[in-house]
Order: sequence, then structure tokens, then C-alpha cells
Amino acid sequence: MRDFSAPGRSPVYAANAAVATSHPLATLTAIEILRAGGNAVDAGIAAVAVQCVVDPLMTGIGGDCFSLYAPAGASVPIALDGSGRAPAAATPDWYAEHGVAITPTSPHAVTVPGAVGAWDLLVRQHGTRPLSELLQPAIGYAENGFVIQQRVGWDWQRCVPRVAGDPHAAATYLVGGEAPAIGSVFRLPKLAATLRRIAEEGPRGFYEGPVADDMVRRLNELGGLHTAEDFAAARPDVVTPVSTRYRGYDVYECPPAGQGLATLMMLNVLSHYDVGALSDLDRLHLFAETCKQAYHHRDVLFGDADLARVPVEHLLSDAWKAAAHGAIDMSRARPPKIYPEIAREVAEGRAHKDTVYLCVVDRDGNALSLINSVFQGFGSGILAPESGVLLHNRGLSFRTEAGHPNSIGPGKRPMHTIIPGMLMKNGQAVAPFGVMGGHYQAMGHVELLSGLLDRGLDVQEALDAPRSFAYGGSLELEGGIPDAAMAGLIERGHPAIRAPLPLGGGQIIWIDRAAGTLVAGSDPRKDGAALGY
Repeated sequence: MRDFSAPGRSPVYAANAAVATSHPLATLTAIEILRAGGNAVDAGIAAVAVQCVVDPLMTGIGGDCFSLYAPAGASVPIALDGSGRAPAAATPDWYAEHGVAITPTSPHAVTVPGAVGAWDLLVRQHGTRPLSELLQPAIGYAENGFVIQQRVGWDWQRCVPRVAGDPHAAATYLVGGEAPAIGSVFRLPKLAATLRRIAEEGPRGFYEGPVADDMVRRLNELGGLHTAEDFAAARPDVVTPVSTRYRGYDVYECPPAGQGLATLMMLNVLSHYDVGALSDLDRLHLFAETCKQAYHHRDVLFGDADLARVPVEHLLSDAWKAAAHGAIDMSRARPPKIYPEIAREVAEGRAHKDTVYLCVVDRDGNALSLINSVFQGFGSGILAPESGVLLHNRGLSFRTEAGHPNSIGPGKRPMHTIIPGMLMKNGQAVAPFGVMGGHYQAMGHVELLSGLLDRGLDVQEALDAPRSFAYGGSLELEGGIPDAAMAGLIERGHPAIRAPLPLGGGQIIWIDRAAGTLVAGSDPRKDGAALGY
């Protein structure tokens, strides 16, 4: 239990249903849907649509979506991959022949956005309300205005250069060339009209017709290879989740091209240790050494499993776990294996991306874990001028060299950092959970779960705990990690630095079946909140 004389948040306890999102308006929207009789999917889709309006640099309808959904009574969650595919004309040979690199603001970083299709499929298969109804709160905020929250406003300010580079984005998202003031009211009328079209026509209103034509036309103006056929062919996929067992619980993640597999690999290594008995210094050292190994394999081997061979079974095998465990020396850091592309990514500030994650558990016990993203802050910065759709830059994760599992290719999905999680035990959902923060997310899942299952922290304490991340040649430590621990890590050979930005943000809802209650937490690094009733 936390010290009530010190700043902090308490977990939220609820008897019927609970929601945790990174924005107060999204949380409120989900609670209103639940109290009106909607289920977890209804509430989650309404909430994420709101966030696509009120937190536009983190997410949007021009981005991608993944989810894990555990209907009450289901022994395995249903995984949905709502990520976008590269244009049919995008081949490594084309990029080599034309000498084109995929840069953050390039149209080549834009894959066909997958979020809208994913929302529609989730609602049709598992919701109780039509998408047209669930989009109304988002339409209202876009049309009538919403108030800029503090973390949203702070992020907006630091991302001004991205939207300033596109005249249409600048005209939409800047006020006199600056970010709107925290506490001011902001409106997005063109986005409201597009959301209304989607509400009336379904996903066809986004992937075909005037909205799709607007997106394709703008991308083509900038040199993109996209066609109307690429957009019309967009579809989400129901996929088979990957899992491992940790401390008696089953941890589920979406499969590659997502990076959730790396979470499972790290948990398998940590299972060799009594993590809860370690000192702070030893725990941080172990996390760093485990993280470096898993992420090295991720960067070499992960890609779209439909079009590239990803050795999932090997990476979850006892043989890989034993080898990774055997490579760890608890007395010193071993040199990380860094590819030039990864070093460049960190140097260019790509390491921690912008995303929203939310989770919902309804009165019937249905549990939804959902994540939606435009990748970097304001994505590519490219705005389709008539529809008001800001396009993500997830294709930045592609490689352009032929033969790599994550090389760009026709209709291919890039390696994805956004990952929803689901914790289960004895065939029942225990906790939908997720941690935002780009590349950090796989490590974030590990730190969150280890806090809960190894250290006995409650859901809010586990989210509050200071974080670390060994990636790209440095070990980033949040300010809450003591100087003495940082000095000890440096002494062991870690290139430890203070994290320039908070490491991610997260949400979780714990289903306490013995008590018949829900326990929800929301990360203080964001503006959001957990609520229940």
C-alpha cells in the first residue's frame, strides 16, 4: 500500500466494470458506454476513437491497431492484427534503383492505415453496438472542441517541427505557428466530417471513395507509391497469439510482426532467477542483459510472419532460453550487439514512439486489451488536406535491403512495436495490460509483470515504479532510480544515462476473482485515469 502522505495514485477498485486509458475523456467515454449497457469492445472502440481526436500526436485514424480480446469463458484470447501493409509497388529493388531511403516524414514511411478496419471487425464480431453509434463521442469532440490536457500539450509543443514541415498539417494543428496552449479548446472539423462519413458508410467510407482518394492523392504528390487499390485491399487479420508461462501465469502477446515475442523471450530468461529477492542494482543489471539479447534477436529475425520466416518456436524453446541465460554474467555487462541501423535510430530520436493503450473489463467479465498508434509524434506529419487524416509513419521500421525478414515488400507489414498484452491463469483472463513507448514496450511489459509477479506490487505501484531500458548502445534510467544504483551499473560496464523522456506509459486491470472485484491502474506519466463502477 502506498504512503498516503506522499504524492501518488491509489488503484481503483470496482465491482462491475473498469476502464484505464491515457486520457480522461477517453476513460469517461468508455465508462458512459459501459453504464449504458455496452460491453468491453463497445467501450474500448468508443474510447480509442475519442483519443484519435483529443490526443492526435499519439494516435489517429491514420494509424494502426492491435488487440487481444478475452471473452468471458474463453481459455485463449482472440488476437487481432490491424496493422497496415506497404503498397503493391514497394519492393527493395525499387528503393535500390531510385536511391530512396525511408525517412520519418517520407510518404514511403506510410503504410495503408489499419486502425479503422480493425475497429470495424472488432465491433462486428464482438460488440453489441454499431460502429456508427460508437463514433459519436469522437465526432462530437472533433466538431465542438476539446480541452488540451497537460501531457498532451507538452508533447504537442515538442512535436511542433514535425507538423510545421507540412503546410496542411501546420494549418490544422498549429495556432500561429505554435502548439495550442494547454487548457485551450481545440477543434478538428475536417476530421469530424471524415469520422461522420465512416459512421455512415463503415470502413468503405475510409478505404474507398473521397477519403481514400484524398490520402492517395497527397501521398502521390510527395512521391509515394500508393494506389486506390492498395487502400481498397486493406484488411485486418485475426491471428494466433503467442504465449509463455511465467510464475504460474500464461502471458499472451500478438505474434510477429509485433514485438510481443521479445517480451516472452525475456520472461523465459528471467524465470531462471528469483527476481523478487534481487537488489535494485542486480535486478536492473539482469533486466539490461536480458533485454539486450532479446532485442538483438528481434532486430535480426522479426518481420511479417505471413511473408517471412520468423523462428517463433526456436525463440521460445528451452534451448534458446538456456543459451540466453548462460550468456548472462551478473557481475558485468557484456557488449551489446548493435547493428548500424539501430544506432542510427536512437541517434535520430526514434527510440520512444507515440501510442495510446487502453484496457476494459465489463460487467460480464469480457476483457479487452487494445493499442492504437501513429508511431512517432504526429506520425509522418503528412496530412490529407480534404479529409483531415494525419498519416502515420510505421513503415519507418522497414529495412530496404533485400533478404532481411523485415525488408519492405508488396503488401508487407513492418515490424511493429505496439503490443497489447493479456495475462491469464487456469484458462481465465486475469489482467489485460499494456505499456506504451515504442521500442520500450516489450521491456515495459517485462518490468510491469515482474513488478506484479516477482515483487508483489499492486497494479498502480507496478505502473509507478521507475523504469530502465537497455537499447541502442545505452541504458536509460528514469529519475526515480537512485544515483547509487546508476553508479553501480556504470561500474559493471553499462553505458547508463538518465532517460531524456519518461519511458512509456501504461494501463492494467486486474481481475480479482476471489474478491469478485476489479483493480485498475493508469500510468502517472500520462494524463489518463482508471475508473470503475
